[in-house]
Amino acid sequence: MTVTDDFRAARDRLLELRTRYSTAHKEFQWPRFSEFNFAIDWFDQIAADPSKANNPALVIVEQDGSSTRRSFKDLSDRSSQVANWLRSKGVQRGDRMIIMLGNQVELWEIMLAGIKLGLVLIPTTTLMGPRDITDRVERGGARWAAVGSANIGKFADVPGDYTLIEVGDAALAAGTDAADSALDYAESGTAETGFVPDAPTLGDETMLLYFTSGTTSRAKLVEHTHTSYPVGHLSTMYWIGLEPGDVHLNVASPGWAKHAWSNVFAPWIAEACVFVYNYDRFDAKALMEQMDREGVTSFCAPPTVWRMLIQADLTLLKTPPTKVVSAGEPLNAEVIGQVERAWGQTIRDGFGQTETTVQVANTPGQQVKTGSMGRPLPGYDVVLVDPATGEETDDGELCLRLDRRPVGLMKAYYGDAAKTADAFRDGYYHTGDMASRDENGVITYVGRGDDVFKSSDYRLSPFELESVLIEHPAVAEAAVVPSPDPVKLSVPKAFVVLASGHVPSPELAEDILRYCRNNLVPFKRIRRLEFAELPKTISGKIRRVELRASEELRHGSGLNPEGTGVEYSESDFPSLRE
Repeated sequence: MTVTDDFRAARDRLLELRTRYSTAHKEFQWPRFSEFNFAIDWFDQIAADPSKANNPALVIVEQDGSSTRRSFKDLSDRSSQVANWLRSKGVQRGDRMIIMLGNQVELWEIMLAGIKLGLVLIPTTTLMGPRDITDRVERGGARWAAVGSANIGKFADVPGDYTLIEVGDAALAAGTDAADSALDYAESGTAETGFVPDAPTLGDETMLLYFTSGTTSRAKLVEHTHTSYPVGHLSTMYWIGLEPGDVHLNVASPGWAKHAWSNVFAPWIAEACVFVYNYDRFDAKALMEQMDREGVTSFCAPPTVWRMLIQADLTLLKTPPTKVVSAGEPLNAEVIGQVERAWGQTIRDGFGQTETTVQVANTPGQQVKTGSMGRPLPGYDVVLVDPATGEETDDGELCLRLDRRPVGLMKAYYGDAAKTADAFRDGYYHTGDMASRDENGVITYVGRGDDVFKSSDYRLSPFELESVLIEHPAVAEAAVVPSPDPVKLSVPKAFVVLASGHVPSPELAEDILRYCRNNLVPFKRIRRLEFAELPKTISGKIRRVELRASEELRHGSGLNPEGTGVEYSESDFPSLRE
């Protein structure tokens, strides 16, 4: 049997057991390849099958209604052409290439071409400025950078020994020094479409370098191989429940690992179509219109998008997707309930990291415990470890056992042996996330190890408190952090973003605090509240570390940092005093 046959056998068995979690978790064995190339050994093989070659692989719809549509054969041929052109320009196996493109067809062409060539790809969001780009060039050792015309000027002041490849409309960058010296991607259209690799692709060769979001510290550089993501995302396919012929919409920006999860690997492993809708400003009604028009059957969005969606009339979607999932941060019960009432589908949460594929999730056909992450995915041996004792427990840090190492786990933190050793210590991979497990093996997220805090002698999960806050009709988003207190060590403070139609006022603060008082036990109650915009990473994750720092300045040092808004406390309102 070929590696393609082995991969298909593993894929097909998971499809067969799509709603039979217990059997899948018990039986599944990762295919472990010494040689594997996703683009050649999988994608091109789909394209070579006459019954599948013309199936849609990628559909991109723009806000003005125009669209780009590519079949598996289209992308197979075009990526081979791009690979040949890149090789003619001096690109070699192992070279590192930044890909700084939006949701445009060239992104997928270059991803597949880079995999065929054996490049190390460094996807980068278009929101990055010169300082962040410089960090990626330096730490990633980039020799090449494929950049959209609108952003190529950002490289003018980025030092390094690299060659720019301009992708798109050259008129957008005309006259800039960076553009004048760049290769023109359009020239790749003259290359041959038959591609022959220069050598077999080893399974442990580096394929991707992804920068993490940096929610608590400087972004880490995660190293993935030609098997850890392409093969590892069998677990992601299983979580979503993707099947051949599905149309999968994932709301994620290029440059982040989640884009590769659900806009490249998982759908194409399932032989499904990747659907993308590009827009300048989020419009829930327009998004649902496109979902209806394109027949979206599977939908994945981060909590931020789900929270915006439920502000609209969800019943406008005439044919809701049958598979709805969320990842990135835990999803609150209130959001899940509203979608369930409107679409008749339960959003299934999934947990993974840039460092892994999906580790824990609510999978198709299983009863969902509201607020939980679900159970370990097939191929993942998940344990909870007490940080103090190192013993396995039902309430501790979520870890992966390395004696049965999952294929979907990163190779290392690139260029950082100390961080790698710390993450892979004592026979476990340590996620840094805290969780609890019930008697049925269902795992519930508690919070990042850095975010969980103590008030008096009680350990509090920000996520649990935020889940109650967001149930209040005036609250669109919330972040809870410890606020220093001379008696209780710290008390929970909420930073609140209001829903449309609500304005900050003492009366509203009192009403929100009262709601928390009525729905939380006394030691968990929100004691302080501030209306504010939430600091976020460029990928949209809340940076609670900044909020904690501001609270340390305000209540720890007695200083009121510049820019801090009005704070309300339970003690400000006679009706809420003890």
